Amino acid sequence: MWFDEAVIYQIYPLGLCGAPEDNTGDKESRILKILDWVEHIKKTGADTVLFNPVFESDRHGYDTRDYFRLDARLGTNEDFAKVCKAFHDAGIRVMLDGVFNHVGRGFWAFQDVQQKKWDTPYKDWFHIDFGGNTNYNDGFWYEGWEGHNELVKLNLNHPDVVQHQFDAIRSWVEQFDIDGLRLDVAYCLPQHYLRQLQGFTTSLKPDFVLMGETLHGDYKQWMAPDMCHSVTNYECYKGLWSSFNSMNMFEIAHSLARQFGPEEWTLYKGAHLLAFLDNHDVTRIASQLTNEKHLPLAYAMLFGMPGVPAIYYGSEWGITGKKEHSGDAPLRPALEQPEWSSLTDWIAALSKAHKESKALCYGSYRNVVLTNRQIIFERKTPEERVLVAINIDDQPYTAHFDAGCGMAVDYISGKTHDFGGGSTLPPYSAFYWEMER
Repeated sequence: MWFDEAVIYQIYPLGLCGAPEDNTGDKESRILKILDWVEHIKKTGADTVLFNPVFESDRHGYDTRDYFRLDARLGTNEDFAKVCKAFHDAGIRVMLDGVFNHVGRGFWAFQDVQQKKWDTPYKDWFHIDFGGNTNYNDGFWYEGWEGHNELVKLNLNHPDVVQHQFDAIRSWVEQFDIDGLRLDVAYCLPQHYLRQLQGFTTSLKPDFVLMGETLHGDYKQWMAPDMCHSVTNYECYKGLWSSFNSMNMFEIAHSLARQFGPEEWTLYKGAHLLAFLDNHDVTRIASQLTNEKHLPLAYAMLFGMPGVPAIYYGSEWGITGKKEHSGDAPLRPALEQPEWSSLTDWIAALSKAHKESKALCYGSYRNVVLTNRQIIFERKTPEERVLVAINIDDQPYTAHFDAGCGMAVDYISGKTHDFGGGSTLPPYSAFYWEMER
């Protein structure tokens, strides 16, 4: 599947485009601003753009009002069709954020419930008790997502709810030619719903991808041949930054070996989980790391480990932003133009190496050398063998191990490496060695 070799570029459009926090219904074609980003995204090496919510919502996009209309703060469906066409013309696939577990209080069917109470034909679209109440004093109780009553939980066992969502997805394919969906809070979606969804989207496009947002637990609850093709790898997300900050590469190495290692009990061997250093919900990696010299090394780990690497807009040139109790606005800033830096150069080189190497896309995982401050691991297919070597220390390190060959070529720099006298890793360095066969 194309997703297995993809590099994702994630955008939170309401943030990047500078939309007002509240949706007053005033229409402005802010989404067209993203046309200026197409070539930049292509230059990073990303071949798929993932849009966080773009449809009509109350505030932040995850509180949907209408699945069929672009958010007025971003423009019109026709505007968004132009943006999607520009990406497709550049050879970049498009994925949208599917928010199907809940809607906003402004959702048209919920407003009908507010007006007509038990006389509305939509009362069973939600989980409602007309003998209760909520903090909004609607005169009835309803289930919100994880206790957040601004997010009204949908009844995904109701066939009309499912049909309404599937009709919307069909319209997205017809209007925008989308190639896949990120499923918001996929861990809340019933398995029978995921199976229905995959059957439906596959009927629209045989290679349509479903990538689910999952946090903890066994990812195979939601990722299976007839459910999600992939899920978010939050276990390794934490290990990626924490290993660098604690100067303890054993943490990330343990997670990767547990998920993808050579043992029979390995959890997700052969799976292509979404790997990321940051996104719209977590602190930017440039703010998370305590040593700025570790930033390029964290990206080297991201593109070298098993999984589909994702870049979050702006992080490729090192912007900062911390998650705060007051909200996620610092993580979702408005940016006028894309920028380019030495970090962006590095990420583009890593992306190129990742996409050119079948071992980095599909290879098995095995730890070869592991200390607190250094890691060398192997990615291997029958045709190719790559060693990923990273030194997070401020001192050089010489690793003595049987490389299985004398020479290798670094995918990133193109330089030849001789393993004859051991392998010396300079301070703060990373290599992708394609081993001589």
